[in-house]
Amino acid sequence: MRRWHDVEMKEITIAAVLSTKGKGGRTMVRRPDWWRVGTVFMMILCIALASGTASSARGEEAMFTVLNPLGKPPAITLVPLAPRPGTLDGKTLYFIDSGFPTTDVFMRELAATFAKTMPNVKTEFREKLGSFFDDDPKLWAEVKEKGGVVVLGVGH
Repeated sequence: MRRWHDVEMKEITIAAVLSTKGKGGRTMVRRPDWWRVGTVFMMILCIALASGTASSARGEEAMFTVLNPLGKPPAITLVPLAPRPGTLDGKTLYFIDSGFPTTDVFMRELAATFAKTMPNVKTEFREKLGSFFDDDPKLWAEVKEKGGVVVLGVGH
C-alpha cells in the first residue's frame, strides 16, 4: 500500500502540461475546455451588467416576477383528542396493528403484558385491513359498539 508521504512529488507548470508542438516545431499552449466556458460566462455577465446599468441610468427600476414555491396550503381542521376513560377496569382494550412492518409483533407482546398485569381489563389484538392509510369501518364500528379503548400501533 502506498501512502501520501511515499510518493515522490515533482513540481510542474500548467503550461508544460498543456503545451503541444504545432506546425514548424513551435510550442503551442492548448487551453483547456473550461476556458471556453469561462469566456462565455464572462461575456454574458458583461452584457447583463451593461443592460442593467443602461436601464438604471434612464431612471427605470428592474422588475422581477417571482412565484412562491410553497403554494397555498389547505385549511386545517383541528380535531380534539378522544376523551380519556377514568379507569380501564371492565373495559375492552384493543391493540390494533395498522399494517406497518413488525408492528404486529410489538402489539401482540404489549397485549400479552397488559393481560398479565391487568386481569380486570379484557385485551383484544386486531389487524386493521389495508395499509395504515386505509380506513377499516367494520373494526371502528366494533370498537364503538363495545365502548373499547384503542392502542393503535403505527410504527417508528
